Amino acid sequence: MHSEAAWLDLAPMSRAEGVVALPGSKSISNRSLLLAALSSGETRLTGLLDADDVDRMQEALVALGIGVDAVPGTRDVVVSGQGGDIPVKSARLQLGNAGTALRPLAAVLALSGGSYELWGVARMHERPIGDLVDALRQLGADIRYLGNPGFPPLAIGPGQVHAAGARDRVTLRGDVSSQFTSALLMALPTVTARRGRALAIDIAGELISKPYVMITTHLMERFGVTVERDEWRSFRVPAGARYASPGTLHVEGDASSASYFLAAGAIGGGPVRVTGVGKHSIQGDVAFAEALARMGARIDYGDNWIEARSGPTLNGIALDCTAIPDAAMTLAVVALFARGPTTLTGIASWRVKETDRIAAMATELRKLGADVDAGEDRLVVYPPPKLLPATIATYDDHRIAMCFSLAALGGVAVRILDPHCVRKTFPGYFAEFAKVAQAAASGNRD
Repeated sequence: MHSEAAWLDLAPMSRAEGVVALPGSKSISNRSLLLAALSSGETRLTGLLDADDVDRMQEALVALGIGVDAVPGTRDVVVSGQGGDIPVKSARLQLGNAGTALRPLAAVLALSGGSYELWGVARMHERPIGDLVDALRQLGADIRYLGNPGFPPLAIGPGQVHAAGARDRVTLRGDVSSQFTSALLMALPTVTARRGRALAIDIAGELISKPYVMITTHLMERFGVTVERDEWRSFRVPAGARYASPGTLHVEGDASSASYFLAAGAIGGGPVRVTGVGKHSIQGDVAFAEALARMGARIDYGDNWIEARSGPTLNGIALDCTAIPDAAMTLAVVALFARGPTTLTGIASWRVKETDRIAAMATELRKLGADVDAGEDRLVVYPPPKLLPATIATYDDHRIAMCFSLAALGGVAVRILDPHCVRKTFPGYFAEFAKVAQAAASGNRD
């Protein structure tokens, strides 16, 4: 491998083998930081992800007057919960492209009674937030758009969320982003505690990415708030619900990041084992391993690990990816190595992520020789007879950079442009990928 600031060259590879310790989950890290901040008492978080998105959340909490203190000699942090209060009542926050920071903070701050501005990078200002804003306005929140209606940046507050006439039941669209549902759910206990009444969310249409909402409700329960759910049609936060610190909470490894290494094992012989997630993970993306098994890979599980190796052949499949939208991107690259086409559906949310991922994935897969049929909610990948060397544009999207590294296992040179975009969630990704590849090349086992 040869690295320069603008690109990273991956040499042709034919095998992958080794063990990878996963970084902490981004979804769990940012949710846990916010819930700890809203709780009564101190919370020690272990295994927190060290990456840009989590940095943005921590910076924002500190700017809002909440203590987030590193524990000397460890990577743990202690969050000093404020019992649902936000000490700083006026602030301007820059949240980069961290949707898991901007959206839940927008909900919490809109219901807090203060005045705030929330900004991001240019791409964040193209990612919709209108449905969440509409739901918060139903609760009495005062939110204004500082740019295009329906998109950040936002001006918030102070609003009348605790007024006698404010609604106790709101309607929220479920088919754009599950982050809207998670953001609203996490914010509601700050209101129920003051109103003394239950609050409910009715979901209009189909709720996408349900496993991410399950992560949210699981973590809320760890912090003392049990969400009542009517299938996926509505959610209810009981009257008087309040967050309380669990004392210590461990952030499990990132299941989305696991997908790249499990795919490497399935493509490149293996075994490749990831540690930090296992058969009892609360993350929906562990289902990616089941998808690999359907394609013909051999998968094994432990309590804190998953392992993948090649089977006799990899076969194309048709899969509804509504529950695993992030990991589905990795399947699109695995499809290059399969026998027959692979059809991925339930991926409409790709279009409102860090980039238009359906268009970007189709463009880059074609560079490698694949035929691709792209639609509003689907991607069909027809593998080429032989992969072509390619220079992959990454669109400032960490997941595109990571999943296309797998193409080098087809024995072709791959250049990844702007490899530093992986800092968003996995700064050490390419170093870990190199370890797995080098282990296979030298015949060593980790």
